[in-house]
Amino acid sequence: MLATREYQDIEAKVMRGERLTREDGIRLFHCHDLAWLGALADHVRREKCGDIVYYNVNCHVNLTNICTSHCKFCAFGRDADEKGAYAMTKAQAIAVVEDAMRDPNLAGLHVVSGLHPTWSFEDYLGIVEALHKRFPKLYMKGFTGVEITHFAEISGLSVEEVLRQLRDRGGLQAIAGGGAEILSDRVRGELCPNKATADEWLEVARTAHKLGIKSNASMLYGHIETLEERVDHLLRLRALQDETGGFQTFICFPFLPKHTELGEHVKQTSMWDDLRTMAISRLMLDNFKNIKAYWVMLTVPVAQVALGFGANDIDGTVHKETILHDAGAKSPRALSEDNIIRIIKEAGRIPAACDCNFNILRIIE
Repeated sequence: MLATREYQDIEAKVMRGERLTREDGIRLFHCHDLAWLGALADHVRREKCGDIVYYNVNCHVNLTNICTSHCKFCAFGRDADEKGAYAMTKAQAIAVVEDAMRDPNLAGLHVVSGLHPTWSFEDYLGIVEALHKRFPKLYMKGFTGVEITHFAEISGLSVEEVLRQLRDRGGLQAIAGGGAEILSDRVRGELCPNKATADEWLEVARTAHKLGIKSNASMLYGHIETLEERVDHLLRLRALQDETGGFQTFICFPFLPKHTELGEHVKQTSMWDDLRTMAISRLMLDNFKNIKAYWVMLTVPVAQVALGFGANDIDGTVHKETILHDAGAKSPRALSEDNIIRIIKEAGRIPAACDCNFNILRIIE
């Protein structure tokens, strides 16, 4: 790989399949040899995953943007009386999916929401139950650890019982990876004190995995966190994956500052930082098979390049995504399946359509 002398020991560890330490991760975040870092991550990707790149044909259903959390990094949430606030009915949620059904290859739903101040758990559950009954063949990936913690608090049920009901009545097959942000009490105390703690987010994932419900994991970086806190975040995810094996993919979310409370004080991450973080995530998360280059936040060109920096998952068509575009995402509102396939093939990889549990539905040679 031609590592500089300073990083030869890390390269040797990776080539031997040896786990990297916290100190290694911190050193890598100070590495300026982006080409070497990408090549090393791409080597690990190739050894672990081959040349398949996963994508899905999916529809996002964001049930409401009325939210009690008031996170400083969020441009999506509204108060109930604020301009642009909305709360979907069952009929409106079904209509969103009906519109997406014009794509004959639509395979799944991605349902996430705000923490509505007056909705009960039954209100949320009733909508996903209606969606599941109306579209029983679509896979259902829904809600984050933050939302599930909220459902437990407002219902008086345990996290385990909330998950059971979402699975048994709502058809839930997997949990979305958002809400992890940075798994640091310091960061969460400053940016999002009104929602699930780091330990609570991890406990939802642990409980879901115990029930056989797979989940995704994520990291929102590029705001007030330190590089050390990024590494610690990755290590907490790696430790839980050692314990349960239930995480399916890891998603790097670069913070989009536009229209947020932090917007005047924080600059958007550079492509250099995005690719570096992608590569280091692949190297540190040695027990994760899949690393996602989420084109909605990265932009399509950067996501395509990220396929050479350790990523093997590019998400999907994301019909009707609103949360990240409210924060100023410059990517399209959706991509056609043909475009996704083209992006993957241009990177020299093999596109594979999958469901929310990474079961391959078809491979496009």
